Amino acid sequence: MRTMFFILVLANVAFFAFAWSGGGAEANGEAQIIGQQLNPEKIHLLVPEQVSALTRKPEPPKLATVCLEWGAFAGADAARAGQALEPLGLGAKLTQRKQEDVAGFWVYVPPLASRQAATQKAGELKRLGVDDYFVVPDDPKWRNAISLGVFKTEEAAKARLDALRAKGVKSATVGAREAQPGKTYFQVHEANSTLVAKLNELKQGFAGTEVRECAPDEKKG
Repeated sequence: MRTMFFILVLANVAFFAFAWSGGGAEANGEAQIIGQQLNPEKIHLLVPEQVSALTRKPEPPKLATVCLEWGAFAGADAARAGQALEPLGLGAKLTQRKQEDVAGFWVYVPPLASRQAATQKAGELKRLGVDDYFVVPDDPKWRNAISLGVFKTEEAAKARLDALRAKGVKSATVGAREAQPGKTYFQVHEANSTLVAKLNELKQGFAGTEVRECAPDEKKG
């Protein structure tokens, strides 16, 4: 019995020794693998700016915009169009462009007593070889006058009058044109597709106006 007892003790000691040596090798192997995987010399800490760059959301793409001009307006229509634009809240995006009409000079036959008289005078002019004339139809002050040309300078108008007199026209004269009220154009800068559609919608309530792109020299930076 005693012999058997010692044999069992020795067997247990041998088993534990083997297990201990095998487990240590396995543990050392795992540590080596982990060390190879980590590669500590290749690890770099990120600075706050780099972390912020990685987490920052990309900016949405900018929508295409355009400068648009709506007009032309005169008198009360300009004020009415301005009121129609107010609900859009355009602020600094909205500007106005004024276009002043040049008065100039014109060569004309003074108003005749009736439309029939004006037609007869036009026939006389045609027989004298004058084809470029225009009978004023509706102007309260100049109705039935006959326009024979409009010019920027008085000198050009007088030269036209001399040419007409050389043809035998005696009733024509030179006069200064009355300045007409200036025209107003509304310009909407940085207009996106929504504003483009809105302006074209507003245009429907103002006959004779149009929406077009601004001239290159009138667009904001």
